[in-house]
Amino acid sequence: MKWVTEAALASPERKMTENGSSCCRDLRKLVDPRMQLSTRDYEEIDKVLDVAVLCNTSFPIELLKVKNHKLALPNRCLNSEPYWTSGQWNRQTFILTPNLIQLQNTNVSVSFVSNENETYFIYPAVDPNFITGLIMGASGQVKQMYGVKENWFKFWFTPRQACEVYAYCGAFSICSEQTLPLCVCLTGFKQNSEQDWSLQDYSGGCVRKTQLQCVNNSLTDGKSDRFQANANMLLPNYPQSVPVRSIKDCETSCLNDCSCTGYAYENDECSIWVGNLLNLQKLAKDDPNGKTVYFKLSASEFSSANVINSFQTVYNINKGTVIGGVVGSIVAFLVILGFIMFVYLRRRNRTSKSIKAEEGSLVAFAYKDLQIATNNFSEKLGKGGFGSVFKGLLPNSRFIAVKKLESLSQGDKEFRTEVSTIGIIQHVNLVQLHGFCSQGNKKLLVYEYMPNGSLNSHLFHEKKSKILDWETRYKIALGTAKGLAYLHDKCRDCIIHCDIKPENILLDAEFCPEVADFGLAKLHRRKFSRVLTTIRGTRGYLAPEWLSGNAITTKADVYSYGMMLFEFVSGRRNSEQIKDEKVEYFPTWAASIISNGGGDVLSLLDPKLEGNVDEEEVRRICKVACWCIQDDETHRPSMSQVVGILEGVLDLTLPPIPTSLKVFADNQEFLLFFVSESTH
Repeated sequence: MKWVTEAALASPERKMTENGSSCCRDLRKLVDPRMQLSTRDYEEIDKVLDVAVLCNTSFPIELLKVKNHKLALPNRCLNSEPYWTSGQWNRQTFILTPNLIQLQNTNVSVSFVSNENETYFIYPAVDPNFITGLIMGASGQVKQMYGVKENWFKFWFTPRQACEVYAYCGAFSICSEQTLPLCVCLTGFKQNSEQDWSLQDYSGGCVRKTQLQCVNNSLTDGKSDRFQANANMLLPNYPQSVPVRSIKDCETSCLNDCSCTGYAYENDECSIWVGNLLNLQKLAKDDPNGKTVYFKLSASEFSSANVINSFQTVYNINKGTVIGGVVGSIVAFLVILGFIMFVYLRRRNRTSKSIKAEEGSLVAFAYKDLQIATNNFSEKLGKGGFGSVFKGLLPNSRFIAVKKLESLSQGDKEFRTEVSTIGIIQHVNLVQLHGFCSQGNKKLLVYEYMPNGSLNSHLFHEKKSKILDWETRYKIALGTAKGLAYLHDKCRDCIIHCDIKPENILLDAEFCPEVADFGLAKLHRRKFSRVLTTIRGTRGYLAPEWLSGNAITTKADVYSYGMMLFEFVSGRRNSEQIKDEKVEYFPTWAASIISNGGGDVLSLLDPKLEGNVDEEEVRRICKVACWCIQDDETHRPSMSQVVGILEGVLDLTLPPIPTSLKVFADNQEFLLFFVSESTH
């Protein structure tokens, strides 16, 4: 935990009211003593207090506000602008914060009270030893943490995407999650600070290249200011309604007001904006919220770029104007293309000097910069079916993991599109993608570095110092399930991982699990035989449908997850050679004991744990694993159901022994063929 704000830490109960909010004059007083913070932690808290004073010198500072039955976090010092909102309360949760329901399963009682005297939201801890709170990181991201003493877990965080942050790109700059970079200046504008933009700090926004003619009280070649159309835009905040009858009248109204910077005309309604245009967002073409907005530019911008008047674009344009405009546009396109190439090459050379990746955005790295960061790819962390991974260090002292992708046939545009899709996926149990490199046939992905490596390096390790205790194993099993459930059910498009195994479960400094390599199967677009070859090299995680040729669904991941759960219990590979060069298939043994009631479940346990386990949790994990590996995928639970079971919310009946396990037990020769390592 880096630092804490006024909204931090329920201890054990915190109430936020309409009039009072959660506030305090001394941030140190808000820190629960049970958190056992160090002197350095308190110094960080004092730094936050200094920042807070800069925003508002009159205390108390209200960070989390309850207003109109919503929690809201004001944006920086602009108390009128929300950085984030929870959505309205629907008697169970805030509609834009569905995870709040799950929080109630973690020893927290959630309630919302609203009457004529006050409105407040309260989340007391049922267990006095249990602590939960909201923590704001240096990037402005707010995290919901919960735990006991030093064991803290990240439950939820917001915002998840950069464009969700109010005015992320600053004034006169468009934010788009579908493009890289995220922020682009409007036509006729330039970056306010090239240095800040090179560091991916877009908050300064853009400024006009040429002042409007009305400001200078002049005309250019007898022409006044004009407008350029931008389609699929999210309308800016604070429009002013103007009673007019047509789009031409709407344009004229904005043109006659020197302070007007743009207008929109939708459903016979005219809206104009004055002053700086903030929170401009480019939406997807099929987004119904996308509107056309017309931005005012100096006439000189049109003469140099041959941009046609927006009203003329919509209405009558004579043939000569069209031809002239087309020819001029082609010339302008070539000029602009040359300028873009110049800027691109210049920026690429700067990348090695200063690289900074903000949460929710991706950095396009130059290959030579990643060569420098990884010391020419000298420290290899591992190798998988998609390529090798190397440790690196950025100039800002941030460690990264760089994956060199192999056998990719995609073009640059297609690769960037797929990477952008992966990059916007954020969950506490999914490894965060920070950037990429695409230069010719060189394709690399840049991830956050996980200091404790992969799960297999701990789960199958013989050293006592590296043995994972049962509590940690159970936490990893639950976190992995949550990550997979998010991929299957919460993403815009369902993502099937296709290669769940301990090597693809990475552990952070607190041994919280994060699933790696999700989305790469789609990125590689491998044929069925290629995927089969890759996964067959992994011992015992392959679902039957891969071999039968049936359609692959999320239940294939469920099967692999179930096989991995058995290894959480045994502390060894499911198929491991024992005495007399025989192979003992652990899932068969475990399924047999569980189907008979699970009375002897502790006999399945990893001897390195020395019996220090919660027997009911061991039985629960074994039952879940047996259901996950059923031959008929319709009998397997979803990953969301698995989460509920591991959290103790749902229960399971005794599972049958899958037919395939009986085959493995009876046919030793087939088993040995199945688990053999591939040499690809």
